Amino acid sequence: MTENQDQQALSAEMPTTYDPKAAEQKWYHYWLESGFFKAGQRPDAKPYTIVIPPPNVTGMLHIGHALDFTLQDIMTRTKRMQGYDALWLPGSDHAGIATQTKVEQKLREQGVTRYDLGREKFLEKVWEWKDQYAATIHEQWAKMGFSLDYSRERFTLDEGLSQAVREVFVKLYEKGLIYRGKYIINWDPAARTALSDIEVEYKEVNGHLYHLQYPLSDGSGHITVATTRPETMLGDTAVAVHPEDERYRHLVGKTLRLPIVNREIPIIADEYVEKEFGSGAVKITPAHDPNDFEVGLRHNLPQINVMDETGTMNGEAGKYQGLDRSDCRKQIVKDLQEMGVLIKIEDHLHQVGHSERTGAVVEPYLSTQWFVKMKPLAEAAIEAQQSGKGVNFVPDRFEKTYLHWIENVRDWCISRQLWWGHRIPAWYCEATGEMVVARSEEEARAKLGRDDLKQDEDVLDTWFSSALWPFSTLGWPDENNEEFKRYFPTDVLVTGYDIIYFWVARMIFQSLEFTGEMPFKDVLMHGLVRDSEGRKMSKSLGNGVDPLEVIEKYGTDAMRYMLSTSNTPGQDLRFRWERVEQARNFANKIWNASRFALMNLEGVKYADIDISGDLSTSDRWILHRMNETAKEITRLIDAYEFGETGRLLYNFIWDDLCDWYIEFAKLSLYGEDAAAKQKTQSVLAFVLDRTLRMIHPFMPFISEEIWQHLPHDGETIMLAAWPEYDASLEAPDAVQEMNLLIDVIRSVRNIRAEVNVPMSKKIELVIKPSSTDVLEVLTRNEHYVRRFCNTSEYEAALNATVPDKAMTAVVTGAELFLPLSGLIDISQEIERLTKELDNLNKEVERVEKKLANEGFVAKAPAKVIEEERAKMADYSEKRDKVLARIAELKG
Repeated sequence: MTENQDQQALSAEMPTTYDPKAAEQKWYHYWLESGFFKAGQRPDAKPYTIVIPPPNVTGMLHIGHALDFTLQDIMTRTKRMQGYDALWLPGSDHAGIATQTKVEQKLREQGVTRYDLGREKFLEKVWEWKDQYAATIHEQWAKMGFSLDYSRERFTLDEGLSQAVREVFVKLYEKGLIYRGKYIINWDPAARTALSDIEVEYKEVNGHLYHLQYPLSDGSGHITVATTRPETMLGDTAVAVHPEDERYRHLVGKTLRLPIVNREIPIIADEYVEKEFGSGAVKITPAHDPNDFEVGLRHNLPQINVMDETGTMNGEAGKYQGLDRSDCRKQIVKDLQEMGVLIKIEDHLHQVGHSERTGAVVEPYLSTQWFVKMKPLAEAAIEAQQSGKGVNFVPDRFEKTYLHWIENVRDWCISRQLWWGHRIPAWYCEATGEMVVARSEEEARAKLGRDDLKQDEDVLDTWFSSALWPFSTLGWPDENNEEFKRYFPTDVLVTGYDIIYFWVARMIFQSLEFTGEMPFKDVLMHGLVRDSEGRKMSKSLGNGVDPLEVIEKYGTDAMRYMLSTSNTPGQDLRFRWERVEQARNFANKIWNASRFALMNLEGVKYADIDISGDLSTSDRWILHRMNETAKEITRLIDAYEFGETGRLLYNFIWDDLCDWYIEFAKLSLYGEDAAAKQKTQSVLAFVLDRTLRMIHPFMPFISEEIWQHLPHDGETIMLAAWPEYDASLEAPDAVQEMNLLIDVIRSVRNIRAEVNVPMSKKIELVIKPSSTDVLEVLTRNEHYVRRFCNTSEYEAALNATVPDKAMTAVVTGAELFLPLSGLIDISQEIERLTKELDNLNKEVERVEKKLANEGFVAKAPAKVIEEERAKMADYSEKRDKVLARIAELKG
């Protein structure tokens, strides 16, 4: 700002109360229009990059997004203030199955299906949906104050990202890491698409176990098998027994006659069977069970699929064709009972897979799909992690979770039978059936030398494109792209622990394979935001929290501060409205303290601020505390300890700055000493400015609003320098002095409260210091003691006469006596001192035990042991003085 602007800002008086809505709208528009969010404006600065975990374009952002994104904004704003070229890259995910399901639901309400519209028209509808919800997400980002570089915004179906997807697919295919094959996969019959293993949620279901007798073809007996899904028996192609099971060894090689179907099936021996479980014989249905599929491959068994893609029985099911799988089960059970081969039905509690997106019961289904071979990719990631070149997980316990999964990873089914998503870049010659994988149709024609090509109908799993997000958003595969060279690898990924497998691991796999580097240095895992009772938020419970509702009630800053400072890495957070209210009250405390400061800074210009020279004890103390707080907060933010950061900020602002320093400062501000007033004004302006800078990443709006009223230099607090530790501001002697003064004042106030003596009533105060050093401090700061204890008579002396019938208190280095004749009951005072003695005895005993513990003394740092010994001396001294005082009163 120019000097005129500086003075103009100061003359605009701060309103009595803070209006969050007005400030939020005004400042976000100003930041956006001024281009403060854009990276690349500091070409000589060190880059700092975060790519946003792209929200799905399926609806509104929820309170979990608010937590996730607020943590990223805190980091980005802090680094920007520290002088980094900070890029926080926004974007959103097309979310294949989730978005398509939403749009299909909307169409069904209109009596239309995607098949009625056809692929092209349906995709137009999905793009309309995407545009609508992308705009909604933008509005929510703005409401929450996020400093995103919108000029670099990406969408997972952008052309640039699509190019990256095709490049990765082709290269993995050419390397033999992508293949097409007929395998058992997880099938969602509602969405009619394949699912990967981690898109299946297992729920306990009360079902039944059906015991069936399969007769031997020669009529010599039968074998009993059990199943939870009798409808799949129509696809049985064998019964398996363990090769070492004496009960069945003589039957291996013989055949059984499959009930209902009347098909002959062999009895085979396979070590997959557990001979101790059940009857020791297992029906084998290769087309409807993943384990049976593997057994079938080993024994060259037919694969008979008895259902279609909707979960309806097909032609292979004979007379049950056309029945839904659940209706077929009921009919088959009835028929088997009538035949006399269903000998027992037991209740059976078991885990059943459900589609994460549609909730439908997942069907193990034999179909031709595309897969990624994961083992070779996993091996590179494991080696990197074990050699110390991997990512740093915060908290570090999640590294074990990550390694366990990638060490046991299975091939990834990447094809989805959807229309919304990245179309698989494979083409088929309609005449010859030849297939070619290529980056484009032109390339495919050139490779096959034909024009009669048809592209694969399937699309890729959403997570395939999301796995490329950290580098595809920055211009890869053009590795000479300046954005890619400058901002990749990124610095930190912030995400929930629930998608380590879905997303984090796959980003690491793909980044190592295609860039040779980890996609990020750190992974900060946060928990879920749960309701106040610890339950997961859901529509069915009706316990979800809309971040916009929180903002409407309490303002953005209150919501951000509550979410970020109630958070411990890796732990779930319980949302409580009273915590948001406390955060709002904290914001109001900052506002009121700043308003007081501004009223006492009239005429002060930024150039006038001078904190050098002769300062008072309280001035030096608050500068020391501010400096100490800035140093620790910087460390904590770098360590992602936002909860502890919030506690420190709260204590410094509420206790040190507002409750003590501002009260002490009033003596200079309202006094006759012009030089002292000018120094206090400088310290107050300086400390408030630095405090607002520290709070800015957490509470961006209120900090900007107040800062613009302060004498300042620069256009915005967003670009003001982060407070750095300054050794010249260290003042341990002032801290010691202020601790004494605060102890004295607090003790006197406590005694007043205990005997109901109001602060407005003057009292006598006698202080007996334990040393000349303490006496010197009390003498030099007598004006503070007199003012804040409101004394009529005051004496501080080594040989002070101890008055009779007085209230007493012991502080470190001194005894306090308040002669309150007529207001004190001696027996009550003895009782109070006895309680205080009991407490001091307990403290002495606790410290004695700790210091007597050989294990503690052997392991604890020397500094910690020294602190405990100092506590022991302090408690013992106080105890001796309380004992002496009790004796005096009794005498």
